[in-house]
Amino acid sequence: MSFSSLGLSAEICNTLSNLGFTTPTDIQQQAIPQVLQGKDVLASAQTGTGKTAAFGLPIIQTLLDANSAIVFDDEEQSLKKQRGAAVKALILTPTRELAQQVYDNLESYNQGLKIVVVYGGTSMNVQTKNLHSGADIVIATPGRLLDHLFVGNLHLQQTQTLVLDEADRMMDMGFMPDLQRILRRMNQEKQTLFFSATFTKRIREVAYKLLNDAVEIQITPENSTADTVEQMVYPVNKSRKRELLSFLIGSRNWQQVLVFTKTKQTSDVLAKELKLDGIEAASINGDKSQGARQKALDDFKSGKIRALIATDVAARGLDIHQLPHVVNYELPFQAEDYVHRIGRTGRAGQKGQAISLMCPQEQYLLDAIETLLDTRLPQQWLPGYEPTFEEEETQPKRRSRSSEKRKLKAKLNIHASRGKRR
Repeated sequence: MSFSSLGLSAEICNTLSNLGFTTPTDIQQQAIPQVLQGKDVLASAQTGTGKTAAFGLPIIQTLLDANSAIVFDDEEQSLKKQRGAAVKALILTPTRELAQQVYDNLESYNQGLKIVVVYGGTSMNVQTKNLHSGADIVIATPGRLLDHLFVGNLHLQQTQTLVLDEADRMMDMGFMPDLQRILRRMNQEKQTLFFSATFTKRIREVAYKLLNDAVEIQITPENSTADTVEQMVYPVNKSRKRELLSFLIGSRNWQQVLVFTKTKQTSDVLAKELKLDGIEAASINGDKSQGARQKALDDFKSGKIRALIATDVAARGLDIHQLPHVVNYELPFQAEDYVHRIGRTGRAGQKGQAISLMCPQEQYLLDAIETLLDTRLPQQWLPGYEPTFEEEETQPKRRSRSSEKRKLKAKLNIHASRGKRR
């Protein structure tokens, strides 16, 4: 099957051919015709299977067919002046990195449309200038989009298509308030597209309340991982995780490894410790400025650093060509995040390796992941790093400051009473 058979123009097909894309993926084959027909879509497919093109290409085609222009009557011109520039298609993403990735991909397919990306950590003024006179497609994170809506830089009353990329994360409890504020500012008569690698039962129920007679597309078994990714779990005590990670990077000569932690603090500390071990590393998390995050990512892609330590902010937005290794330094709290983490490797048919360092206290997190995937992940004890399950019991417990103060006060009272008796 060719891209032209899906209803895409010769110009778009030629652009795809020049980019090296000749045959559409499964998700593209099934989604593109449905999107072109204007239907609402709920689509699930593994990471690295071309979901961005699956919704981006038909949106570009639809806007080109409409001559990429909006004709305003007098009333609409007044509305535009009052409330900002019109947006024809809106794509929402949960992270800055994913917004930038989607923008880069759509620009590579572009045929003269105006595409603008807006997200936090960068200048509002520059984005305001880019939004001047409207945009065919806006790619945004919810918080920064609301900033532009509140100051009147754009309006969504004429938006024809709404896309939620990584829709499961976009509809979780953290994003729902912002999403609801955005939806209240949109026309009800619009096409809505939800794309993600995972959908929980709760998220699916919420999604169908926002969709109208949607077409559901599921390319692979729900919440599955790619066959191209080799998965392995190494049990190890928490206190020796950093040591084992350095050993793996050094002894196996890994030149590029993406490492996931649960917290921002751990990502920063781990990057510093790896540097002390002689491994060039950098961290990327929500506390970093956008410039620092982009520099770390660029250095990682170019090979200046071997290890990029990231929180789950990166699991939804990093697209690194032929990334060979992903390590879960800590297992995620949400099992679905495991799927997105290891989906950074083994993309587009390439081979990849995903390793998880699991301490005994994380067994329940592994159980949740295996339940989600409906499979047992292989485990291996590495010689010299075998876990000792008595580690927690043998370590001294940390006493709280209030406890220490009470004990000190008690000692002082004892000494004082002895002094009085003397």
